[in-house]
Amino acid sequence: MHTLSTLPHAVIVGVGATALMDIWLLLLQRAGVPTMDFALLGRWVGHLCHGQFAHDAIRRAPAIRGERTLGWLTHYVVGIVFAAMLVALQGELWLHKPSLLPALAWGLATAAAPLLLLQPAMGAGIASSRTPAPLKNGLRSLVNHAVFGLGLFVSASTVAALTA
Repeated sequence: MHTLSTLPHAVIVGVGATALMDIWLLLLQRAGVPTMDFALLGRWVGHLCHGQFAHDAIRRAPAIRGERTLGWLTHYVVGIVFAAMLVALQGELWLHKPSLLPALAWGLATAAAPLLLLQPAMGAGIASSRTPAPLKNGLRSLVNHAVFGLGLFVSASTVAALTA
């Protein structure tokens, strides 16, 4: 990120991309496909704040007050941070002339966070290796994050058109 003036745009892009991902996840849920329970993300963050990083199974960890809200807040903050990182990598010009390939590639790269950090910390193993269907779950994470990448492009394109 080259100037502080790009930060509001990066925030809007991150929120927009995360919202598009959430619409995708809602469609998957309605089709009967299991998706992330953001209360569990909030539970993990809540325990993280108390010094516990890893769990054998996050579902069996004690509930945290306000975990669903904390999970959703964390989800959007991470989306904003990922958007800001893309702008930092691509430069301010990308916000004015967004292109699909960097956004999609970055969206796929962000799948490393759940596959290599979040899932192991929540007890699912690296790339969901401790779940009954690790390949299916890993591919689902990649597709979900590709949708996030598409959302980065769509949101940046919308911001660029509105601010031109």
